[in-house]
Amino acid sequence: MKSAPFEYVRPGSVAQACELLASDEDARVISGGQTLIPMLAMRLARPARLVDVYRLPELNGIRVVGDTLMIGATTRQVQVERSVLTRQSLPLLTKALPWVGHPPTRNRGTVGGSVAHADPSAEIPLVAVTLQADIEITNPDGVTTIPAEDFFIGPMVTSVMPGDCVTAVGFPIWRHARIGSGFHEVSARKSDFAFVAAAAQVALDEEGGCIDATLGIGGVGDRPVRLDVSSLIGAALDKAALTEIVREAAQVLEPASDLHASADYRLRVAIALGVRALEDAIHEAQASIGHVAKRGAQ
Repeated sequence: MKSAPFEYVRPGSVAQACELLASDEDARVISGGQTLIPMLAMRLARPARLVDVYRLPELNGIRVVGDTLMIGATTRQVQVERSVLTRQSLPLLTKALPWVGHPPTRNRGTVGGSVAHADPSAEIPLVAVTLQADIEITNPDGVTTIPAEDFFIGPMVTSVMPGDCVTAVGFPIWRHARIGSGFHEVSARKSDFAFVAAAAQVALDEEGGCIDATLGIGGVGDRPVRLDVSSLIGAALDKAALTEIVREAAQVLEPASDLHASADYRLRVAIALGVRALEDAIHEAQASIGHVAKRGAQ
C-alpha cells in the first residue's frame, strides 16, 4: 500500500520548521523515518504535511553541558551507541541501545524520533524516564524543557503541541565515583518490541553502601514508569532485600493484557527483570570499588 498524498517540506532552520508545524495541525515531523514511513505506507498516519528536519545541523550531536549529556533530536541511534562520550557519561543508555530494533534501524533511527513516537515498549524513552531526563521543546515562542515523566502521556501520545518540535534530550550525568547500571528485557525475538523491559542505575559509597538508585519499567503499561526504590539507600543489597523492595515499588504498575502476554505475566516479569537489572548495576558498581582499591594499592 502507498501513503496518502502529503506535502513535503525541508525547512532551513528550526524556527522555520516550528512555523510550518504551527501553521498546520496535520503536519508531522520526519527525521530518520523508521517508524513514520511504515505508518504512512500502511495509512495508519495521514499527515497533510511532512516537515523534514533531518539535515538541520543544530539538531545533531552529543555534548556535555554541565552535569547533562545533551543529545540532539536528529542524532542517529548508532552515533549514540558508538559514542565514547555516551559510554563514559551514560552507560545505561549504551546498554539499552543494542536492544533498539536492528542495526539498519539504528543506522537511520534518531533519538528524538524514538522519544517523540512514545512507544510504551521503546528503550530510549524508558532510559529517559529512569534517569529523569528533560525533553527540550522548541516552538515559535522559544525553547522550553519538559521532564520525561510528564512528556509521555500514553501510547504514542506526548505533551507536544502544534508548533512544537523536539530538539534535544538532556540526560543527567551522575557524578558519583562508583556507578553501575543494568538493562534487561523480554521479547518474542531479539530486537522485537519488549513485552517487559527494566533499566536500573545505582551508586555506591567506598564501603559498598547504596547512596543512590533508580529503576524504570517499560512495556507494562501505557508509558514507561520510574519506580521508587529509594529504600535501597542504606539497605542490605542481597537478593531477598532487592526482591522485596522491587515488589513493593511495583504496586504502582498497571500492567495490560494483550495477545502477547497477560497482565499477571507482565507484572511477574517486571519484578524479576527489575531485580536482575539492579543486581547487575550493584555488581558493576562493586567491581569498580575493587578496581579503585587495587589501583590505589599499586
